[in-house]
Amino acid sequence: MQRDLSRLLRPTSIAVIGGGAWCVAVISQLRKAGFPGPVWPVHPSRAEIAGQPAFASLEALPSPPDASFIGINREATVEAVAALSISGAGGAVCFASGFAEVEDGTALHHLLLQGAGEMPILGPNCYGMINALDGALLWPDQHGCVPVSSGVAILTQSSNIAINLTMQNRGLPLAYVLTCGNQAQISQAEAALGLLDDPRVTAIGLHVEGFGDLDQWQTLARKAREKSVPLVALKVGRSAEAQAATISHTASLAGGDAGAGALLHRLGIPRVDDLATLIETLKFLHVVGPLPSPDIASISCSGGEASLAADLGGQKGLRFPTLNQSQRDALFAALGPKVTLANPLDYHTYIWRDEAAMTDAFSAMADPAIKLTCLIVDFPRADRCDPADWDHVVAAALATRKRTGRPTAMVASLPELMPESVAATLIAGGVVPMNGLSESFAAIAAAVAKNPTDLGDDLLLPGHERQTTTLTEAEAKSALAAFGMPVPTSRRALSVAAVALAAGALPTPFVLKGEGLAHKSEAGAVVLGLTDTQSAIDAAQGIEAQSFLLEEMVTGAVAELLVGVVRDPAHGFVLTLAAGGTLTEILQDSASVLVPASRPALTEALGRLRIAPLFAGFRGKPAANMEAVLTAIDAIQSYVLANADRLAEVEVNPLLCTPTRAVAVDALIRIAP
Repeated sequence: MQRDLSRLLRPTSIAVIGGGAWCVAVISQLRKAGFPGPVWPVHPSRAEIAGQPAFASLEALPSPPDASFIGINREATVEAVAALSISGAGGAVCFASGFAEVEDGTALHHLLLQGAGEMPILGPNCYGMINALDGALLWPDQHGCVPVSSGVAILTQSSNIAINLTMQNRGLPLAYVLTCGNQAQISQAEAALGLLDDPRVTAIGLHVEGFGDLDQWQTLARKAREKSVPLVALKVGRSAEAQAATISHTASLAGGDAGAGALLHRLGIPRVDDLATLIETLKFLHVVGPLPSPDIASISCSGGEASLAADLGGQKGLRFPTLNQSQRDALFAALGPKVTLANPLDYHTYIWRDEAAMTDAFSAMADPAIKLTCLIVDFPRADRCDPADWDHVVAAALATRKRTGRPTAMVASLPELMPESVAATLIAGGVVPMNGLSESFAAIAAAVAKNPTDLGDDLLLPGHERQTTTLTEAEAKSALAAFGMPVPTSRRALSVAAVALAAGALPTPFVLKGEGLAHKSEAGAVVLGLTDTQSAIDAAQGIEAQSFLLEEMVTGAVAELLVGVVRDPAHGFVLTLAAGGTLTEILQDSASVLVPASRPALTEALGRLRIAPLFAGFRGKPAANMEAVLTAIDAIQSYVLANADRLAEVEVNPLLCTPTRAVAVDALIRIAP
């Protein structure tokens, strides 16, 4: 159920409960922001707070407040929340800490939720929110927001990070800043859903520590897509300890952060790595919106900047298409014969201060084939230099945007070389100002429109963890074969003596494996290319195992693939595709998606692997049968879907991909009885 957050997020009346310094700060910030509605301090013994007449109790208020800031101790907070809910208030910010985040706070956590009922609450243990559109602040501290008519929203669990983000001087218009605290009731996803109902919000940035309710995140992604409001996430935790790799490679490859990345990829939410890139991405999306492709142009008056742009842009996945004849003709007319025409372009300084010529040159680059034209411009320090000459390049950028109607960015190579006053002028004229070449190009890459193939399908959610056992290789292969997985013809031998009989029933060459051993290849328990019974017996005598598996030897593989699925309590079932065989952990070449994954999603993930060229046929070798590969992966997914309530892990490594088929030559399954 999605709660109605409209009164809490866009209040017309605000109560401030408590008389401490934090509550005084809330009233002061409301006054400073020019909040037009009534502000009602509530305190049992004080006649006024911060110059405002105080009410002795919540019952004494003229009407139920739309939003309340509760700045009292945790026990009193529980009582206040219950009283507000009974009165019909619109929502509250719970500032106090000491709830579920501490050992003795669990009982109070449950009492808080019980008292709130259907009334929405932010927190506890959070600063609250800033609505800079309406001057409505439930915020007990200083901040850097200014009034705006539209802008982006930022949500974070960390109050300190929220404060710091409001202090940015990069020109990003902040419409909302929300801190979610413990998320006892309202999660980040639910709060973001409420923000999507405000048409003045142009983009939403999410600083995510953990996802929680995956259904809410799917709902958020779908609604944001319907409303054409782009989302961008900074998900922390990449360096968290990965799951312990016990007996499989998948547990290592899919541990830690892979599930989070797969979830964001599935939801079509671009992921950035740092706060600076988050700000630049949101700024770009506010002014330009998502880009249809990564094809951009760069134009600067320095060869060094042109080279740097080419290198950094390429590293971020951006493309610099070769100039077409129309661009070349228009650039030649604007720049003359002394400039070598290319993309990225160094236009030298022949036309510096010539606003008309600069406009002609910039406009020539802004061809329909180019999705964004980047003007690389660094401004001098105004405290030591005269920046008047740079007025011409700003005017030319604005004229270019007006003339061409094409997306245009002005990028400073260093973040501090884009003055905030210039940024405001550019944004007003539809040109996006960007601070720092590296983070700007990362932001532009993140802003390239994502087209999630599986957003309409619900995730397979993990159940409760259960005690599991590990199937033998033969049992695992048999289980997968029942769902359509091709496996080699095989025979089991329960002793060395029985190996001879099993070997005689198989065509040559064949493979001998010792059963009951983890990482059999490393243990020397796999012998390939056996051609007769005696060689099989000799091989079995050299393996310390109680039983053996003999299989046909699959030949002609053009690629070896690992296909594994692990149960991730936070993100669902993570399906990992990776370079397979004995080099899996060395190559660390993997891509992850969430189950169920469609054929297009699987094809896209396979294409992200560094070994992808092998599937198409590399250096004259035949191509893999991709229909067979996808059918094999689907067989694993079918097994997972059928056994989700008790499955912990399944892995095929390697899946041998040949020109005619894809065969699981080793398999592992951990499952509850």
